Amino acid sequence: MRAIAVSAFRAEPGLVELPKPEPAAGEVRVKIEYAALNPHDWQTADGAGGDPAQQVFPLVIGVDFAGRVDMIGSGDNPFRVGDPVLGRVTTTALGTGTYCEYASVPHDSLIVPAPRELPLRLAAALPSAGMAAAQILEAAAVRPGGRLLVIGAAGGVGSCLTQLATARDVRVLAAVRGDERTRMGALGAAVTIDTTAGTGSLEAAVREVCPDGVDALVDLVSTDPASFAPHAALVRTGGVALSTRGAAGPAAGPAGTRGPRCADFRLAPTAVLLATLAKATASGALSVPISIELPLEKAPQALAENRMGGARGKTLFVL
Repeated sequence: MRAIAVSAFRAEPGLVELPKPEPAAGEVRVKIEYAALNPHDWQTADGAGGDPAQQVFPLVIGVDFAGRVDMIGSGDNPFRVGDPVLGRVTTTALGTGTYCEYASVPHDSLIVPAPRELPLRLAAALPSAGMAAAQILEAAAVRPGGRLLVIGAAGGVGSCLTQLATARDVRVLAAVRGDERTRMGALGAAVTIDTTAGTGSLEAAVREVCPDGVDALVDLVSTDPASFAPHAALVRTGGVALSTRGAAGPAAGPAGTRGPRCADFRLAPTAVLLATLAKATASGALSVPISIELPLEKAPQALAENRMGGARGKTLFVL
C-alpha cells in the first residue's frame, strides 16, 4: 500500500510502499478514504514525545482518518465490513499512522461509526480538532456572556472552538493572520483581529473591546513562554490562559501572584466525545471548515507549509 512515512526522526517524509496490515484479534482494518493534517503529525515525525530506541521505522505519519471497515480480526467485534467509520490512531509506537491506504486499529480504541448523513471528508477533519476544541472549552471555563480570546483561531481547532463557544453564548475574540473577518464572523466570532496589522495591534484591539481584560485565553500558536506571556497579560486576574503548544507553564509565575491561571492543555480523547461530535456535525450544529483536499503524494509539501503556521481550516489527503 502507499503511505507517507519517515525513516528516522526529523527525516524528510516521503511516499513509500508498505505491506497491507493484517488485523489482529480484536482489531478492524480500515480502508482509509481521507486523512486529515494536524500539527501533531509533523511534531511526531520530528520525535516529539518519541523514543528512537522504541520506535519502529518507517514511521507512518498521521492520526486522524475516515473510511470503511475492510476486514475484521478474530473475536467479538461491533463493526462489520463496509461500515463507515472515523477515528484517531492513539499510538504510533509501531509505525501505524493514517497517511496510508489501510490501517488496523483495535475496535475498542478511538474509532466510532460515522453517521450515514455525515460525509467521510468531513468526518476525517473532525477527530483531533473537534475533540481538542470541546475539551479546551471545558478547561477555559468561560461562563455565558464571558469573553474568550483565541490566538490562531482560523485553523481547525480554532474554527471548531469558535463555534462551540458561541453556541454557549461566549463572546469570541478571534486573533488571526490576515483579514478573516467574513469567515470567522460566519463561525460566530464577535470580533476578528488581524495580528499582522502591526506591533501592538492585538493588545490595542483587545483592550478596546475588553478594557479590563478577557476572561480566558486559548493560545494555539505560541511555542515558548516569551511569546505566550504577552497574550496571557490580556487575561483578567482570576481568568484562565491556556497554551496548546506547551508554552504556558513558566508564565504562571509563583503561587499566589496576581494574574490569570496559566496551564498547558493536553488532549484526553474519548470515543464517547468523538461520537457526540460526529452526531453534531452530521446534524449541522458543528461545521468543520475544509481548506484544501490534496492527493496523498502532496502530503510532504503540505506538512512543510503547515510548519509555517497560518492555517485556514483543515487540510485533507484523499486516498
